Amino acid sequence: MGAGVVQGSGGSGRGGRRRRGRSAAMADINITPFVDVMLVLMIIFMVAAPMLTVGVPIEMPETAATALPTEKEPPLALTITADGQISIQETPVPDADLIPKLRAVAAERENDKVYLRADASVPYERVAQVMGALNMAGFNSIGLVTDTDGPAFGATAVDANGG
Repeated sequence: MGAGVVQGSGGSGRGGRRRRGRSAAMADINITPFVDVMLVLMIIFMVAAPMLTVGVPIEMPETAATALPTEKEPPLALTITADGQISIQETPVPDADLIPKLRAVAAERENDKVYLRADASVPYERVAQVMGALNMAGFNSIGLVTDTDGPAFGATAVDANGG
């Protein structure tokens, strides 16, 4: 009897199954590494976001809290009295001499910080004019000094009728 060759059902001589080549694309995607990276990034952003918050640039007033670090020289103090008179530190200065005196002071100082104190009865226009003079003289860091324990912003005030 003759020896016959037994062929598989595939008919191609490779066996019954077709093998995929190495270059064939996978049908499923493993997203576990992607999710891991996203979770790590989310945690990093949650921790870093509060530190990146940039608020309105203001000079905070001093309180009974911990003291601020000392500086080489104290900030310049400018005062506007109720009658509109301007004083640099404690020296009264006429309006006409304000900008030249401020420029002379700015040339001698390393620090451009100024604390502006104004009486509550001084009109806003006068305060704005003095702030403009400070800016023209080279002082760009202006802090407005107020008293503490005043009314809260948005607090309801009692009207004249007591209601």
